[in-house]
Amino acid sequence: MPRIALCQLNSGDDPEDNLKLVRSGVEAAAADGARIVVFPEATMARFGRPLAPVAQPLDGPWASAVSAIASDHDVLIVAGMFTPADDGRVRNTLLITGLGQRLGYDKIHLYDAFGFAESDTVAPGEVPVTFEVEGTVFGVATCYDMRFPELFRRLADDGADIVLVPTSWGAGEGKLDQWRVLVRARALDSGCWVVGCGQADPAVSGIEVNPKAPTGIGHSVVADGFGRVLVELGDGPEMVVVELDPGVAGKARGATGALANRRL
Repeated sequence: MPRIALCQLNSGDDPEDNLKLVRSGVEAAAADGARIVVFPEATMARFGRPLAPVAQPLDGPWASAVSAIASDHDVLIVAGMFTPADDGRVRNTLLITGLGQRLGYDKIHLYDAFGFAESDTVAPGEVPVTFEVEGTVFGVATCYDMRFPELFRRLADDGADIVLVPTSWGAGEGKLDQWRVLVRARALDSGCWVVGCGQADPAVSGIEVNPKAPTGIGHSVVADGFGRVLVELGDGPEMVVVELDPGVAGKARGATGALANRRL
């Protein structure tokens, strides 16, 4: 059964400083037996700063450094970064690297909501992504993707039993309740384990950020396909390692019929 670490942290403005957070997080996770280490959306650089100056391709120096960390510790890392888009914007990309993998997922659904317009600076992706590690198929999604059940069902149709969801959830009235509900709902919709790994709440660490930018609320959550919460973190920086049984996904789908009984 896969051992997965969730590294809830506050990324800053400087990609090099954030690499240090990745390195220390992986070292701690690997020491605790993790094979997959998940970091939040925008690990490379937090929201609220200009993104185009920090964007790099998947074969650029930042991603290559993360790949080297994964190789050094024999793990797979999933971490949020920004890659250049053709139109001058960037793409909100998940780097997936290690254990024979090197690919990216570009966030499909952009956060044009709650007074924030991600599409002003970020171009949308189009292609869902799955990958296999040691016999288990994983899917990935990013933050606002959580509001779209069709993506999670598509990932399940593509064979995923576990969906990793790096996040930088926006703060605000009712947003924590929405986050908790959505993790459990997407798990129920798809029968998958949903592993939501978020940016920590910067206020807890005394970090000043752009109040309009979605810079995190913490509360990373793992839920199974029956909607049961395995673990929920607090609002500050924290790490946890969970061991997930992929077989629970099949049991959940068989019990709920959420995929088999679809009519539309």
